[in-house]
Amino acid sequence: MTASAYEFGTNHRAFVDPYALDGSSFGDYQLTPPRPGERLDVAIDPQDRRRLELHAALTAAGIPPRPEDREAIDRLSALPGNINSTIQRWLAHAL
Repeated sequence: MTASAYEFGTNHRAFVDPYALDGSSFGDYQLTPPRPGERLDVAIDPQDRRRLELHAALTAAGIPPRPEDREAIDRLSALPGNINSTIQRWLAHAL
């Protein structure tokens, strides 16, 4: 018995890729799609959200953040949201 069958029982559905032209699934991918009603009701601190958005904007612009960039990203994330949005807009135009 596999770990997934042991942990989740045998009554699980394989996820089917809705974008696959032939209706195939992801093979052994045994997790069901998430259910919105079962999500945790946890709010993310605005500074943490800006930090994540800045990481994503840098990565999308082809500038993967390095570990030594953490202090700069933390300080930029502590600035007000409108400044962070401006930085992200600049990065998006750099693409």
